[in-house]
Amino acid sequence: MAAKEAKARIKINKLLEASGWRFFDEKGGKANVVLEPNVKLTRELVDELGENFETTSNGFIDFLLLDEQGYPLVVLEAKAEDKNPLIGKEQARKYARSQNCRFVILSNGNLHYFWDLEQGNPHIITRFPGPDSIKGYHHFQPNPDRLIKEMVSKDYIALTQLPNYADEAGWKNPEERPAFIQKNRLRFLRDYQKRAVHAIQDAVAEGKSRFLFEMATGTGKTLTAAAVIKLFLRTGNARRVLFLVDRLELEDQANKAFTFLLKNDFTSLIYKERRDDWRKAEIVVTTVQSLLFNDKYKRLFSPTDFDLVISDESHRSIGGNARAVFEYFVGYKLGLTATPKDYLKKFDAANPTTRDPRELERRMLLDTYRTFGCESGEPTFRYSLLDGVKDGFLINPVVVDARTDITTQLLSDEGYAVLAPSEGEEDAEQTFYHKDFEKKFFSDATNRLFCETLLKNALRDPISGEIGKMIVFSVSQNHAAKLTQILNELDDQMFPGKYQSDFAVQVTSLIPEAQQYTINFTNNNLMGSANFMASYRTSKARVCVTVGMMTTGYDCPDLLNLALMRPVFSPQDFVQIKGRGTRKHDFVEELFDPELKEQIGSREKTRYKLFDFFANCEYFEETFDYDEVLQLPRPTQGNGGGEGPEPPPPPPPGGTYEHTGSDLIASFGEHPVGEEGMKIDRMFFNKFEDTAREDDSLKALIDLERWDQAIEYVHTHLFDKPEEYFNLDKLRRAAGVDRRLSLREILEKVFGLITGFKSKDELLEDEFDKLLLDLSPAELEQHADAIVALKNYFKAYATDSRLRDIIEHKRFTELNVNPGFSMADFKAVPPEWRDRIPDYIKDYLSLNQFM
Repeated sequence: MAAKEAKARIKINKLLEASGWRFFDEKGGKANVVLEPNVKLTRELVDELGENFETTSNGFIDFLLLDEQGYPLVVLEAKAEDKNPLIGKEQARKYARSQNCRFVILSNGNLHYFWDLEQGNPHIITRFPGPDSIKGYHHFQPNPDRLIKEMVSKDYIALTQLPNYADEAGWKNPEERPAFIQKNRLRFLRDYQKRAVHAIQDAVAEGKSRFLFEMATGTGKTLTAAAVIKLFLRTGNARRVLFLVDRLELEDQANKAFTFLLKNDFTSLIYKERRDDWRKAEIVVTTVQSLLFNDKYKRLFSPTDFDLVISDESHRSIGGNARAVFEYFVGYKLGLTATPKDYLKKFDAANPTTRDPRELERRMLLDTYRTFGCESGEPTFRYSLLDGVKDGFLINPVVVDARTDITTQLLSDEGYAVLAPSEGEEDAEQTFYHKDFEKKFFSDATNRLFCETLLKNALRDPISGEIGKMIVFSVSQNHAAKLTQILNELDDQMFPGKYQSDFAVQVTSLIPEAQQYTINFTNNNLMGSANFMASYRTSKARVCVTVGMMTTGYDCPDLLNLALMRPVFSPQDFVQIKGRGTRKHDFVEELFDPELKEQIGSREKTRYKLFDFFANCEYFEETFDYDEVLQLPRPTQGNGGGEGPEPPPPPPPGGTYEHTGSDLIASFGEHPVGEEGMKIDRMFFNKFEDTAREDDSLKALIDLERWDQAIEYVHTHLFDKPEEYFNLDKLRRAAGVDRRLSLREILEKVFGLITGFKSKDELLEDEFDKLLLDLSPAELEQHADAIVALKNYFKAYATDSRLRDIIEHKRFTELNVNPGFSMADFKAVPPEWRDRIPDYIKDYLSLNQFM
């Protein structure tokens, strides 16, 4: 026991000295570490107290850390190496209160906790906070109640940008207001962004300190994060915020956004650019990788230096070793992700071959949701792609399925297979995974066919008429170089002399200033701008060819085309890639000429094309097993040890191909994605179906057709539970139907009583057919010529609240300017039916289902 006590004491001494605490007076200042009162500290005692440092005639010997004036600041409760530091928690609390100390450190030399007695529970730390950090933290007096009660309205950010905006003449005049907002670049929170901030306030009220926002690409995570940052800083619940990203271009992007949005109240900087001044800023932005290098985060920062840590693209920026950076700091933690947990495969802890506790722990560390205190799988706030599309903020793609002979026949169960000569064996079949196939299989003919198909069918810029901006995702850097060259050659044929080889640009890690290229592409000045129109700002370079640099967190709202010239096996990657195109954009805003802008009017982006040359969309729609057990990486062979790369999952099924040097488009089709979204966006509804079917009590009620009891049972036993937080609104959104579903309809679908949900129009057709069934043969014959007019009136009245108000109050002149149902439409309805149809609908239809 004595040896373990001695080792713990030696480690604690070194940790204190490494953090800047002094046992003796030195040039840097007076001693600020003492033992419990009545224990005289000597050099011999510091060096030799290990024999039995926990017990003396005076009780426990603790470390007392002092401030500059010599007053108690921190109590350090030390335990032997074989004891959990938390067993000294209550002893330390009692001692701290007797010494009027707010802070406690609990340590056994290997495991350490920092405890702010005013902030709840102890937090694990890997380094002791230093005197300067504790001094600053001591002045920090958080008040969660202020945070909870702070009013967060839609102008929460605008009030920082321009505090008196509401008093300005440009705002007060409704006709001038849009121009006023644009001129001052005011940013207002959307309703769902407000709800996200309110969700954090609710979570803090419940005593939580970790939060996770799952928000689809294009829904404004950075603006929402800015509102959260203001909330914490303004209410005094954070002195300083650390914003972590996983790539350099996102570092610059985030810092510019925070500076633009919050500069009037708070200072934001990039750490590497202001290493000596970072303490002067309230917001510090940096990459996880830079802090991980040589454990820089431990040398540069104390655990108490940041009170709120935000991890952008958290599914990437806290994976693996990066989590160490995130967990190093005490205080509040917020994760931002566009990748739902529904896409994370399961770890089979019950499998005897995967019971290694180290592997299980590693998998648990990689679980973003667990990291942020969302073990149930339900984030603090969720706003999905389907939500964004239905609310009109995002757009779904038009999928262009363009498989060639080669890509169609290379899709085999084993991998990308080809009949090709092998060493020593003629015509032996070789199977390669996606990292190898470009080198082995792709001829210039296939690459050229890809590019020709892309340019021929790409969406055009609605202002200049040139090829719309696009990102091409390639297999490798070598593949990217080939595609870039071919695209530039083809462009010169289409637009002779226009681009001078600047049409397509390779943007990969081997290219100097590639990260700046991504920024310039967003800002419409990559290789110059205004190539076709002097008064129009758009990038001269129209295509960025990349491998993986522009997959996550990259904002370029005027993208019109994406091309997958490679297979994608990861659902997370697929969601991120297709998310690059979902943002809306009005191209006319890039015009410099006010007269031309007014003449052209709005040119909004209403769709984008996703060119898929490898059946990726079909794979994730029809083939991908969302419940497949995640296989652990295999150990590498040989002396190196460690883990080898995880083998890639098999690609979609298909056949083999004997390469002949040429290629043709085997199939081509454009498939707009409707409001129901892709399967990958509908997994939430499927999870509810499985949960409901497995409930025997619910199944019994359905079998007996006791619908009222079944509906009550679902509300009581399945909705709003911590495991999944199912509710009717979420299920309606996930179902992807253009109308309100009843819970009974959902249950009928779950238990196979109906095969699917009818759309709004299909339901209206059914209801109109019921109306016709009520008519006598004579009435049907009399109004046979007016059936179309009657149906149009029926549908419009059932779905258009404005039309109902016009008809009810007999303001018929307004029909002259009513876009959905005009005066001409009304006159086509026989007079006797103009009141009969509204009366029928009021008596027999529930209008809620058409909302």
